[in-house]
Amino acid sequence: MAEVQGVGFSMTGAIGVITLNDPPSNTLALPEFIPPEVLRDWTSHPELKGLIIRGEGKNFSTGGNLDRIFSANPDELKDWMQRGHLLLEEIRRLDVPVIAAINRVCFGGGLEIALACHIRVASENALLAFPEVNHGVMPGMGGTFRLPAVAGFSASASMILGGDIVAAGDALKMGIIDHLAPKDKAFETAMTLLQKMTSDRPVEVVRFVMRALRNAYELPRKEAMAEEVRMFCTLAAREAERRRKGDS
Repeated sequence: MAEVQGVGFSMTGAIGVITLNDPPSNTLALPEFIPPEVLRDWTSHPELKGLIIRGEGKNFSTGGNLDRIFSANPDELKDWMQRGHLLLEEIRRLDVPVIAAINRVCFGGGLEIALACHIRVASENALLAFPEVNHGVMPGMGGTFRLPAVAGFSASASMILGGDIVAAGDALKMGIIDHLAPKDKAFETAMTLLQKMTSDRPVEVVRFVMRALRNAYELPRKEAMAEEVRMFCTLAAREAERRRKGDS
């Protein structure tokens, strides 16, 4: 397993696995917990069809290193947070499905990582929270933007300002997670889901679908629809050629 700054990477077939590897809490050393060039290297494999982000051991992540954050000077801290934002945006914009596999504790920056993923699978004993207000701050890596997108404004305000710990079953009802796994089995459930989504699909189909879905949020309607048509025609031409060769 490749590793950098307490974060590891491995491949299981066509599925990449990023592991937050500082147990038991898997605290993030920095908001930019993976250097962007390393993430690009890890996700550049031509056969990669999906990615899972998990925590080593019992927990997903308790979030950022508060001692380090509060001891940083203002310019340094701003740079750290901006780099963290850019990293999570890079994860969100990957052309393969990214699943957060959440076992037990997923707090603060850990939850912001999970929210940047396309799909969230949590074990039935998982706990999710933004406890930053209890420390005199607030989410700083996209939490106030991404949580309302899945849970709505009022639920997000209540959760963030209340510093509430949300059990996995309630998180499912709120839309924060997408799938509930048996106790401590988030990774196994995520792997099964991702393999079902991608195992019999050509890499190009997986990547084009993810790109088209992202276009729906990022491009004007006409452009997104035109790109969908272009990608469909590209795939159809490749499939037609494959079938002709199969018949010959």
